[in-house]
Amino acid sequence: MTVARDIMMPSPQHVNENDTLADAARLMAELDVGSVPICGDDGMLQGMATDRDIVVKCLARGGDPRNAPAGSLADGRPVAVSADDEVWDVVETMCQHRIRLVPVIENDDLVGVIGQAEVALGFAPDRSGPDVPE
Repeated sequence: MTVARDIMMPSPQHVNENDTLADAARLMAELDVGSVPICGDDGMLQGMATDRDIVVKCLARGGDPRNAPAGSLADGRPVAVSADDEVWDVVETMCQHRIRLVPVIENDDLVGVIGQAEVALGFAPDRSGPDVPE
């Protein structure tokens, strides 16, 4: 049985809820990704900051990402999976919430992230798609 910890990218970089959205955008640019986890001062996952959220929820409303805290994007309970969840449950969570990247938590701590690529690579080719020629 393959579980989330088997395919996750461990020790993901994140922004603190008090960092600015500009800080989040810089981290996304540095990592060449479209989203980063937001953690509180206690290290617990608060949510995800996406490049689209920064544009739609800050810039388009006249906000200044240099002054807006990343935590302003963390509304409600964050979608996450447990490190011991089976991969099919991870896939179901991603599909249900229409997300491409899901944080992985263990004992309330952020321990990894799983994206679509990790899901595809975590399965044998006959379960995730055809072989890619080298």
